Amino acid sequence: MNTAHIAAGILLLSALGSTHAVPVVTSASGSNPAGIQAAVDAYRASLGALNPNVAGSVGAGRREINWDGVPDAFSAPNNLPANFFNVNSPRGAVFATPGSGFQVSGNAAVAPVRFGNLNASYPEVFQTFSAQRLFSALGSNVTDINFFVPGSAVAATVRGFGAVFTDVDLGNSTSMQFFDQNNALLDTLLVPTGPNGGLSFLGALYAGQSIGRVRITSGNAALGGVESGNDLVVMDDFIYAEPIAVAIPEPETAALLLAGLGIVGLASRRAKRREAA
Repeated sequence: MNTAHIAAGILLLSALGSTHAVPVVTSASGSNPAGIQAAVDAYRASLGALNPNVAGSVGAGRREINWDGVPDAFSAPNNLPANFFNVNSPRGAVFATPGSGFQVSGNAAVAPVRFGNLNASYPEVFQTFSAQRLFSALGSNVTDINFFVPGSAVAATVRGFGAVFTDVDLGNSTSMQFFDQNNALLDTLLVPTGPNGGLSFLGALYAGQSIGRVRITSGNAALGGVESGNDLVVMDDFIYAEPIAVAIPEPETAALLLAGLGIVGLASRRAKRREAA
């Protein structure tokens, strides 16, 4: 069987798996934590019980990252290792950014709070949902979250992901993009704006284990300068479904792929016989 036949069979399989359910979206904004609390709690309930921060997947429920338990050694002015929440505290999330790294804001008396170490005006601009730490990429406004079976290098998917944001001023500046296990884009959702200095929440829930990666674009510029002319946004709690190992294709799917390859091969052989005649 030549490579053209194989490619056609792969295209057949891709087409069969290309559709996805429309997610159920939960969103809210408000001037303080109380303004989004009901939406956050409803989203939590839709995912199920909170699981402990241990290695391995329990198959259901949810994981959360609220940043507040990160040790001072991995907080501002120090950077957070991208795999901290898969290795040090196993929750199945590994971060990536085109920027220079990640930072969790410092605790009072250790470092300036709410990224005051990056700009003295930030503590007045950003508030927390769960006190007292926040999270941001550095040198970029893009954060990718990749999922693994907690504490392992085994790729995983989740059926839902949500996040809290602080100080979303512009309607098109902050978004979450959801990708499947093959890195195909599922949906792009805009995070709602909030009152100046307020909080916003957005969470998406799919009917199945659809999400292999989430890309967050937080604001329209990276932290570091003054906000004048920019919409600077940072993040608080991440809430997501229990990561489950990426599934091997079902026997029926594999059989369908083989059947597709066979159909292509049969059509090719018949065409060659006609040409020879």
